[in-house]
Amino acid sequence: MPTLRHADRRGAHEANRLAKRLRHQVGKAIADFGMIEEGDRVMVCLSGGKDSYTMLDVLLQLQKKAPVSFSITAVNLDQKQPGFPEHVLPEYLRSIGVDFHIIEQDTYSVVTRVVPEGKTMCSLCSRLRRGALYTWAEEHGYTKIALGHHRDDLVATFFLNLFFHAKLSGMPPKLLSDDGRHVVIRPLAYVREDDIAAYAEAKAFPIIPCNLCGSQENLQRKQVQKMMAQWERESPGRIETISRALGDIRPSQLSDPALFDFLSLGHREGAALPDAHAWLAGDPEAGTPAPAGSGRS
Repeated sequence: MPTLRHADRRGAHEANRLAKRLRHQVGKAIADFGMIEEGDRVMVCLSGGKDSYTMLDVLLQLQKKAPVSFSITAVNLDQKQPGFPEHVLPEYLRSIGVDFHIIEQDTYSVVTRVVPEGKTMCSLCSRLRRGALYTWAEEHGYTKIALGHHRDDLVATFFLNLFFHAKLSGMPPKLLSDDGRHVVIRPLAYVREDDIAAYAEAKAFPIIPCNLCGSQENLQRKQVQKMMAQWERESPGRIETISRALGDIRPSQLSDPALFDFLSLGHREGAALPDAHAWLAGDPEAGTPAPAGSGRS
């Protein structure tokens, strides 16, 4: 039976391995997608959850040895939820010596007033939160906005769009906002949620739960997450395989004529391209020459 000291050493070794793995995965994502450049001012959106704490912690570690110089500012949106422990984040951020700012905006009252009781609040809450953070970033000259979505979030979003919105799209590791004003990055794009949970526990981050939504167990995202969890139990590694597939797209093997030129594929020179109106007219005799003496002209 191992001694307590041996168990402590083993635990420290595992924690170090985990931290090294996270730094490697975040560093690879930054390099693969060009997330951070020389002189960037990175606004790290901190919610008080395990994901954003981990993102901030790993970015601060990488910043010390990064090949480029960039600044980090942690920004939290205080949505004025009743009972929100507003002292927790400032105390933690001061303790680690990171630059930070707390935005105060009462989106809670808006969401609870607009959304009928029993309905999902996530969509409206997310839009209001995103709007407040984007506005702050623009007003203060931040060049990148870092969000804490991880590998499992990216896969879940893909299935949400597939099952509920009939489209093959997801949550990219890097994107330009719809108005073209903001570059959003997701440094945790390669990181498993289980690893983030283990890391947050090892680091003893002061987690602040989100109670705005209540349980809302019937959310579409929860359905997808439940499905993914079952897959992972039955076939460990399946989510990682799907995650890699999202980075290996074969347009010619799908069915989007706007993404791949199917019309030109195998097209014979001189032949007319298909006339959609003719094919959809529904007249089996359309375009067929009339036989002699039929009276058709």
